[in-house]
Amino acid sequence: MSVALVVTVTLVMGVIFVNGWTDAPNAIATAVSTKVLKPNTAIGIAVVMNFLGALIMTLFNAQVAETISNIVSFEAQGQVGVAKIALAASLFSIVVWAVSAWYFGIPTSESHALIAGLTGSAMALGGLDAVNGQEWIKVIIGLVLSTILGFGGGYLVTKLVSFLFYNASRRKANKFFTWGQAISAAANAFLHGAQDGQKFMGVFMLGLYYNGLAEKTGNGFVIPIWVMALCSLTMGIGTSIGGMRIIKSVGMDMVKLETYQGFCADLSTAICLFFASIFGIPVSTTHTKTTAIMGVGASKRISSVDWSIVKDMISAWVLTFPGCGLIAYIMAKVFVAIF
Repeated sequence: MSVALVVTVTLVMGVIFVNGWTDAPNAIATAVSTKVLKPNTAIGIAVVMNFLGALIMTLFNAQVAETISNIVSFEAQGQVGVAKIALAASLFSIVVWAVSAWYFGIPTSESHALIAGLTGSAMALGGLDAVNGQEWIKVIIGLVLSTILGFGGGYLVTKLVSFLFYNASRRKANKFFTWGQAISAAANAFLHGAQDGQKFMGVFMLGLYYNGLAEKTGNGFVIPIWVMALCSLTMGIGTSIGGMRIIKSVGMDMVKLETYQGFCADLSTAICLFFASIFGIPVSTTHTKTTAIMGVGASKRISSVDWSIVKDMISAWVLTFPGCGLIAYIMAKVFVAIF
């Protein structure tokens, strides 16, 4: 086994682990904040459902993985060795960015960091010609959709639920929302695995491809079952180790939610992620979930949302593309010069 392959696989596993550590907890954050699930129980559910989502959805539809694997080309210089180094630089940059965000408790989007890192390092080799504009359009669509559908869905679902349950018995309604939110949180975790698990499988396959261990068929790769299982398991382990810091930021600090509001946030997020996964659009699960929570809070009154927390999150999202992209660009230049 070559050193390049060991380094590439290690970095890919590191990025997936950090995703489970910093990103996956968003799926079950609201269920913890409303006390529907205990933290350890919620994390356990997230571990299992992330694993199943990444594994099962990829078996049926791997379009998200195909989009990520085709978003840039590292072959601009025509040297496989240089491509390996640039890919490694992008993965290293993503880990640095994600761990920094975790340290400050900011749920930055690993999807944005992944796309920014891949783009920055590819541009270090081939400039704008290294970027596949058609696939990047899907990223922009996903960014817009996750914002509009997240916030709008959270707002509208809350209004609809409030109308439908206006005359319902509070005891019966709370029982329904408790069960409903537990199921919705599990669905969120499943769909997080379906979205983010596939993104990182796409990168894993790129690593194998540049090391001569995978072949492209048409527009993408045939992802082996062992790659699905390994990526899913690594993400689950990351969630089990580092989830509570992000759960606190998303589920406890930004908006104080009642049980029915938590149910609405989780349901609207699950709907958005499901359709994005079906149509192969790579959206940010963090972005979708947090904007859904904002929409739920705003449906009651604007002051229900702690906009200072929102400001920090939006700043992290805005900075991710240029910040992580620039780090990846510089790291690619440095890595190529050294190695």
